[in-house]
Amino acid sequence: MTMDEADKSASCSIAAQPSPVMRGLRRTAVVALVLAALNLRPGATSLGPVLEEVRDSLDMSGSVTGLVTSIPAACFAVVGSTAPLLARRFGASAVIAAAGGVLALGLALRPFAFDPVLFVALTALSLAGIAVANVLLPMVVKQSFPDRVGAMTGLYSMALNVGASSAAALTVPLSEAFGGDWRYGLGTWSVLAALSVPPWLALARGRGRQEPHPGHIGGAIGPPPAAEGRLSRDPTTWALTVYFGLQASSAYIIIGWLPQIYRDAGLSPGAAGLLFSASSLLGVPLSFALSAMAGRLRHQSGLAAGIGVCGFAGFAGLWFDPAVAPWLWAILLGIANCSFPLALTMIGMRGRDSATVARLSGFVQSIGYALSIPGPLVVGVLYDHADGWRLPLSFVLLLTLIQIVAAIPAGRDRSIG
Repeated sequence: MTMDEADKSASCSIAAQPSPVMRGLRRTAVVALVLAALNLRPGATSLGPVLEEVRDSLDMSGSVTGLVTSIPAACFAVVGSTAPLLARRFGASAVIAAAGGVLALGLALRPFAFDPVLFVALTALSLAGIAVANVLLPMVVKQSFPDRVGAMTGLYSMALNVGASSAAALTVPLSEAFGGDWRYGLGTWSVLAALSVPPWLALARGRGRQEPHPGHIGGAIGPPPAAEGRLSRDPTTWALTVYFGLQASSAYIIIGWLPQIYRDAGLSPGAAGLLFSASSLLGVPLSFALSAMAGRLRHQSGLAAGIGVCGFAGFAGLWFDPAVAPWLWAILLGIANCSFPLALTMIGMRGRDSATVARLSGFVQSIGYALSIPGPLVVGVLYDHADGWRLPLSFVLLLTLIQIVAAIPAGRDRSIG
């Protein structure tokens, strides 16, 4: 090697090294991702363990309660579809910071609603913030950690499950600590939401000091005009959308109704909350392991279908008798809930670049969540008009079978965009 070649090689090596500013932004991005993920579920999972008390206090029917459990999917479908546009205009980091503030405000006000309509409206406000972060986090992972999509998706999926299980397990004890008032138990989770805002503001300021381009952390997204049309004609996109929508429907049925199923079977509120918490907590190690494994596999079809089979077995156990082996059913449903991080990993792997991942994430999540809206609502209506849980759970078992079928094409090794 000549001296000139050596100098060029050294220059390339130096250029390839990230600057101290970029290293700092990457570290901040890890903290921001984890804090955002911790807040993706407490707004919904904190409600299940005290749902009976909320229904009694606000005089809610089963159908209205079913509507409340469908709100997350509705918000994610409607509001989530605007997230890529907002990120193009303001930058992903600034938008996620604003979403965290909206979430904190909604969670702080919701417990003090005096009627079901206001409670529903404030729940929708809270979950609108979650919807935006839900869509944009896969894009941030692709931008900031393009060589570690599976591992980083697994990390924030672990945090998501920690948040979900903590809210499920601690809402009842927090309510009891405040004299048995469910309102304070629910309102406490607004504090965690507020803590997620500062790191995203720091990322937004860091991006502002850099020259903005699509590859920056929290940078803008500029899709070509025909991009959405290409996505809507792609069969893999639709397979991902159906898979995502049905796993979301299953997840929000579990979030909204699992504690009530256990309570109707004769278990105490604390035991029902603990079982639900265990089903969420199981996702902490499994989410990281499965996402990392999926990132190393060419095809994820078998993995996605296997998780669906666990969900089918868990719901079948509840159909048979929730009280016979409550921990087994909770564990199987906890495994089934890992379909969410797996779906996010597949979205990140199917997109050719971060801009495509943002569009794909917005498309799959907005339409997928729209598909999931009827599930919890139908369960609530059937619960109102059926004698017990067998008819509602038969409906859920049918949805789970369709999800297993959709897993096969969704997990195929295809690049979109």
